[in-house]
Amino acid sequence: METSHLIILLILLGCMASYIPVFMCLFFTAVLGFLLFTDLPLLLLAQTLLRSMDNFALVVVLFFILCGNIMTAGSIVEKLIKVANALVSWLPGGLGMAGVLACGLFGAISGSTVATVVALGGFMIPALIDNGYPERYTLGLMTTSPNLGVIIPPSIGMILYSMISNVSLEGLFLTGFVPGMLIMLGVCLYTYFFFRKKTEITRLPVPSFFEVLKVLKEGFWSLMLPLIIFGGIFSGAFTANEAAVVACVYAFFVEIVIHKSIRFQQVKQITVSSAVTSATLLIIVAGAVCFGRLLTLEDIPGAITQTVLSTIQSPVVFLLAMNMLLLFVGMFMDIISATMILGPVFLPMLDAFNVDWMHFGLIMTVNLAIGYCTPPMGVSLYITGAIANKSLFYVSRAVIPFIIIQLLVLAVMTYMPDLVLWLPDVMGFRR
Repeated sequence: METSHLIILLILLGCMASYIPVFMCLFFTAVLGFLLFTDLPLLLLAQTLLRSMDNFALVVVLFFILCGNIMTAGSIVEKLIKVANALVSWLPGGLGMAGVLACGLFGAISGSTVATVVALGGFMIPALIDNGYPERYTLGLMTTSPNLGVIIPPSIGMILYSMISNVSLEGLFLTGFVPGMLIMLGVCLYTYFFFRKKTEITRLPVPSFFEVLKVLKEGFWSLMLPLIIFGGIFSGAFTANEAAVVACVYAFFVEIVIHKSIRFQQVKQITVSSAVTSATLLIIVAGAVCFGRLLTLEDIPGAITQTVLSTIQSPVVFLLAMNMLLLFVGMFMDIISATMILGPVFLPMLDAFNVDWMHFGLIMTVNLAIGYCTPPMGVSLYITGAIANKSLFYVSRAVIPFIIIQLLVLAVMTYMPDLVLWLPDVMGFRR
C-alpha cells in the first residue's frame, strides 16, 4: 500500500476518533486527499457532491422514512402488535414472540432499524416487563429484533447497495425474506424453550376463532400496507420508488380517514420531521460519494483487491474474512456510511472469488444490521437503554443470546447462497 493511501486512511480514522460527525470526516478527508494527492481542481469534488444528490434511486429511501414516521405517529403500529399478540401470545413466552413478529411486520414497511426500535420499544418493553418477563430478556429481545427492519425488505441499506452496485433492487429485496424468517423462527424457538416451564409468566388464554377474526378485521388496513408494497413491486404493477410513494399515500389515508388517529394538521409536522431525517441521510451519502471518488482516483480499491488476492485464495476464507471485517466495522459505523464507503472497495474482489454480487449485498446488510446491537457505537443499545433507564453494559450483556441467533443465521446464509438466492431466481431478478 502506498504512503498516500495510508495518509488518507489515517486522516479518516483520526477524524472519526475525534468525534467529528461522520459526514464531516468524509468531506474533510476527500478535500485533503484532493489537495494533497491529485492535480484535479476542487470544483470536480463539488460536482461529484451535487451529482450524488441528483439520484432518483434515493427517492425510495426518503418516502419509506416518511411512511415509517406516519406509522409511528398513528395507530398502525399498535394494530400490528395486536395482530401478532392474537397469533402467538397464548404460547409459552408468547408475548416475546409477538414482539419479534411485530418487528418483522413493522420492518416490512419502514426499512429502518432505528425507526423500529423507537416505534416498538416504547410499546413492548413496558408490556413485557409488566407481564413478568425478565428485564434482561426483554431488553435483549427488543434491541435485536428491530434488525429485521433492514433485513426484511424494504431495506435502506439494500437500496444504497443497489445504487452503488447496479444489482436489481427487487432481487436484493427478495434475498432478505429467508434470513428474516429464520431469525424470527430462531428467536421464537429460543423464547418457547426458555419459558415453557416458567409458570410465573403471564400467558394469555387461547383466543377463539371469532376473537382472532375480530383482531384481523381491526388490523386489516394495517396488514394491507406490506401486501400493497410487495405485491405491487413483485407483480410489476409499480417500481420500488413508486411503491414507496404509494405506501405513504395509503398510510396517510388509513391514519387520517379510517383509523382517524392523525389529524390533518399533523401532516405538516410529520412531513417536516421526515425531511430532516432524510436530509441527515443525504448529507452522509454525499460525503461518502465524495470520499469514494477520491478512492477511485487513487485506485485504492484496486490496491486492496490485489493485496487480498495475493493472500487469500479460498472463497470460504474470503467470506469469513469479509464477515469478520464487516462485523467489526458495524461496531463503529452506521449501515448507510459503511455501505457507501466499503461497497465500492469490496465489489471488485467478488468476481475473483466467484461470489454473487446480490448474495454479498445481503451478507453486507445483515452484518451491518448486527452492528446496531454491538458496543461501543450500537445505536439500538443506546435507544433501548434510554427507554429502560439501563446502562450500555447491561443492555450489551442482554443482547448476547439474540446476537448468537443472528450470527448463526448469517453463517448459514453466507455458505448456503442458494438458500437466499432461489427467490430472486424464481422471480427472474438475477443478473
